[in-house]
Amino acid sequence: MRLLVVEDNVPLADELVSSLTRQGYAVDWLADGRDAVYQGQSEPYDMIILDLGLPGLPGLDVLTRWREANLTTPVLILTARGSWAERIEGLKAGADDYLTKPFHPEELQLRVQGLVRRVRGLSNQPKLESAGLFLDEGRQCVVQAGAEVQLTAAEFRLLRYFMLHPDQILSKSHLAEHLYDGETERDSNVLEVHVNHLRRKLGRTVIETRRGQGYRFAGVES
Repeated sequence: MRLLVVEDNVPLADELVSSLTRQGYAVDWLADGRDAVYQGQSEPYDMIILDLGLPGLPGLDVLTRWREANLTTPVLILTARGSWAERIEGLKAGADDYLTKPFHPEELQLRVQGLVRRVRGLSNQPKLESAGLFLDEGRQCVVQAGAEVQLTAAEFRLLRYFMLHPDQILSKSHLAEHLYDGETERDSNVLEVHVNHLRRKLGRTVIETRRGQGYRFAGVES
């Protein structure tokens, strides 16, 4: 999952990027509202975390321009404590959720997980369930037939994306765009290696190869 953080407070931004990266997200960071308008529309983000008090262009104006351009990416806005008017205006402008500063990192983690799942039409449960697998995002492992299977960080990121998009054909380029941030070199051969590792751990039928198209997450055989 690829996220964009738009926050001009550098210490807070560093904390957000570090925390979200540990949780298995690919994260890009911007500090200026004008840059955010362009990048939010030009890159395929799965979610955006947007502060309202930005230089260049206020966050509320950024969000308004995104929605006017028909950008449907879910947006979580960050607001100052007690700024109920900001929260209301943000929701009116098209925000999907909000989080009040200061906040605990675990609350941010749960908000992000819940919003991503809600957008995908999946229930907000402690473990992401799809096709016979239970993914524990907090511990970054998967449970299959009652047995816990350990995953590397790269395997976890890939499996989570597959489980959020069951039965969809996903090309290597699509996966690379959503699993790596803008500064990371994208190598489709590395993706293929991680797919094969998941197959060895979970079974050959879990991920189907569609020649010339990409991969499809099918889950385990019943």
